Amino acid sequence: MTMPPLPPETVHLSFEPGPYRMAMGLVTVPAAAWFEIDERYPAEMAERRDLLATRHAEVFGTTSGSDAARREALDTIAAHLPQHHPGWFTRTGTTLANHLTGETWDLAAPPCDPLELAARLVQEDLCLVQDGPDGPTFTAGVVCFPSRWRLHEKLGRPLGLVHRHVPIYPDRLARPVDRFMQHIKPDHIASRLNWSIPDDPALFQPTGKWRSAADATITPDNAGDRLFLRVERQTLRRLPASDAVLFGIRVHRYPLGEIAARLAIAVRLAEAVRALPDAIAHYKSLPPFRSALLAWLDARAAG
Repeated sequence: MTMPPLPPETVHLSFEPGPYRMAMGLVTVPAAAWFEIDERYPAEMAERRDLLATRHAEVFGTTSGSDAARREALDTIAAHLPQHHPGWFTRTGTTLANHLTGETWDLAAPPCDPLELAARLVQEDLCLVQDGPDGPTFTAGVVCFPSRWRLHEKLGRPLGLVHRHVPIYPDRLARPVDRFMQHIKPDHIASRLNWSIPDDPALFQPTGKWRSAADATITPDNAGDRLFLRVERQTLRRLPASDAVLFGIRVHRYPLGEIAARLAIAVRLAEAVRALPDAIAHYKSLPPFRSALLAWLDARAAG
């Protein structure tokens, strides 16, 4: 059997012109588009395997009461991949073959935690959210590519506390997010996008948020080479048996110089950066180079 080639990475331009508005921004996606599998799969999965081998305690965590949900996450993904991506994954009984990596897994006797094995199959980080006494609670996760946060600082906390330091979130989004997490249906897959502009292309970034000290090495001349657009494509799907919500996070990072080469995109991104409230810009660690970034974007927009 000839294995189909991997498609190019999707470019998500999630920033919008106009006044800043913090919103969930959810859209429905078909089952076939639940996970993104693209040309970056081999490199990203190799990095994931390395992180799970060398920094396991940092990138994997569970809480009591999540066992059934972790097993259901694996069962659901192991059924999904051969159905929607049969050229890359095949299943015979309880044996799942990943033709992209050459690995074969016995699903009846996984060699690691079921959620960890699930995360060894897809490019998304995987988190579980379950109902708790204080609302939807983060109960387990494999987070190899964090955008400047640490898994074990969030694990076991209700979502309101997980996001308590996000500006505006407690007042604007806490209740809508909790309500959505409690009412999403098992046959519904939702997706949203979140963007930032870091000065580091690394996928594994557990630290670096809230920076404010000026970085004189990033200038209006070199910002396009030094900065990156980082976009998280987040997906949410309820697992019907355990009633947990499986939260997937696929991280994309694009060189800014390539993304904003087109005038229209440079204009749109500059407007979005200018519209950010200072608290949100600080949360995204933009102050060290915000003026240089805007000068670089304005020069591109001017042609």
